[in-house]
Amino acid sequence: MSTLWTPGGEVPVGDRRSDAGPAGHDASTADAGAAAHEEFDLDSLSPEEREQAEQYIRDLAESRERLKAVPASVVVANHAMGLYELAALHLSNQPPNFAEGAMAIDALGALLDGMKGRLGEAEPTLQDALSQIRMAFVQLKNRPEDGDAGESGDDGSEDDPVA
Repeated sequence: MSTLWTPGGEVPVGDRRSDAGPAGHDASTADAGAAAHEEFDLDSLSPEEREQAEQYIRDLAESRERLKAVPASVVVANHAMGLYELAALHLSNQPPNFAEGAMAIDALGALLDGMKGRLGEAEPTLQDALSQIRMAFVQLKNRPEDGDAGESGDDGSEDDPVA
């Protein structure tokens, strides 16, 4: 089972193939909620726990519907900004965690390269963000007090996400 990140925390999401109904038809949102009911023994819960579980299932169904209404390019751009933020978090550590920062920066670069021309109005902003975080990485890496004491444990040449 995979999870979906929501502002309220990670939410388990069933495999779409297991949501198929009779004759291979996809389950509707209501059917998906009913299928989620089947995964739990609601009878063993207290009335308060049962109401919480049912509310959780309703919230998940509503969340899925809202997500389907958003263009994929917007969701992908949001995820790209998450990679930028992840890189910034690792670089803001004292001392900076260059290996983890490089991983996030490289992932952001790969995502933007692979989606070139398909991210709509967010694309120039994301490209600028990538350039800025790459510059910050290089500046931090070249600081005398951090240059040799980075988390990567080597000269950093393989970790430098400045392509």
